[in-house]
Order: sequence, then structure tokens, then C-alpha cells
Amino acid sequence: MAGFGGFWDAALAFPAVLFGFALVVVVGYWLAVLLGGAEIPGTDAYEGGEGVGTGGFGDTGETGDAAGFSGGLAALGLGGVPVTVVISLLVAIAWFTSLSGTALFDAAWLRVLTLPVALLAAWAGTRLLIIPLRRLAPGEVGISRADFVGRVGTIRTGRVGPGFGQAEVAAEDGSTAVVQVRAEGADAAGLKLGSSALLYDYDTEGEFFRVAPFGLGPPDTGP
Repeated sequence: MAGFGGFWDAALAFPAVLFGFALVVVVGYWLAVLLGGAEIPGTDAYEGGEGVGTGGFGDTGETGDAAGFSGGLAALGLGGVPVTVVISLLVAIAWFTSLSGTALFDAAWLRVLTLPVALLAAWAGTRLLIIPLRRLAPGEVGISRADFVGRVGTIRTGRVGPGFGQAEVAAEDGSTAVVQVRAEGADAAGLKLGSSALLYDYDTEGEFFRVAPFGLGPPDTGP
């Protein structure tokens, strides 16, 4: 009983308590999934926020903030699987690490240092654990990247350049995906958050779409 009491003392102490409430929500969610009261929502995470939603892991109906959040996870190397799985792993690892630090250290300053360590461990551990899950996604393909060429998307990053940019684009079936886009020169200057962009080409090597501002005439593809 003393050991059990010690566990609760550590779980309710800083910094473990910060992740404890989030862990309760995560556990409750997955219990609801197991009991059939909830389902794992599809996301654009098939290619880590840059791929094309295609059934299973890839089928997505995200728009706005949800798509932007997926893109943020992708930038951290945490894309490629459903967002709910990523968040669950992050919370679980951060809680366990912070709980261990809380139990091991009595000094307040050491416990404070446990917080960034827990966050770093959560990121590194989650990134490692989703690698095998990410490999399961490519087999469930229903929409190819070629289907998005010629479509108009909405820029979801503050800018678009030769090495950076994301756009949200809708497939024919109504699902949406956040894809990597690139532009240069005048095309890049005309694109910003919320701009409409024409996806006119796909670079198979770089795995991104070339885009141009929509409604300003055909893109300049060079000689």
C-alpha cells in the first residue's frame, strides 16, 4: 500500500500531473474506440501531412486548423499515421518520463528539468515508434498524386518557396489532403496563406507539387 501511495504522490506532483490529465483523456478515447463509441478519424497523415489521402490512414476530411495541425506534426517528423495515434504516443511517453523524474528526484529544480526531458523523450520515442506504422500505409492507396494535378488548392503556410510550402486540396470524392507544394519567382511572390493555387505538375523525385497563383494565367514552365 505504501508503494501504491507513493505512486499516486508522484503522479499528482509536478511535472507528471501536467501530462496525467491528458493521459486520462487519451485512455478514455481509446476505451471508447474499443467499445465502439468512437472511431479513429482519417487524416492526411499518409505522407506525414504531405501525402495524398487515400483510404485507411490516408483518407481525410480535415480542413482548416486540423489540416494545419497535421502539417505541424509532419514538420516535426511525426506524420504518416493518424494524428490520434501520434498524440496518444506523445502523451504516454511524456507522462511516463515525467513520472519517472518525479519519483527519482526530490529537488524542485531537478523536477523542473524533467519537463523538457519528457518533451524531448516523447518526440524521439514517438518518431521511432511510428516508423513501422508508417510502412503499413502505402498499401491502402485509392487516390494517386496524379489525380491532384490540375486541381486548385488553398495555401496553408505563410509563404511558398522553392524549398517550403503546403496546400490543402480536395479530391474528386470530396476528401481533402495537405500536400507539399513549391514555387519560384513571381509564382512564389503571389502565394501566401489562404491564396488559391493551381497544382500544375508533380515532382516524383522531390515528392511535391509545383504550383502557381490561380487565375493569373498559365504557369511558366520554362522553354
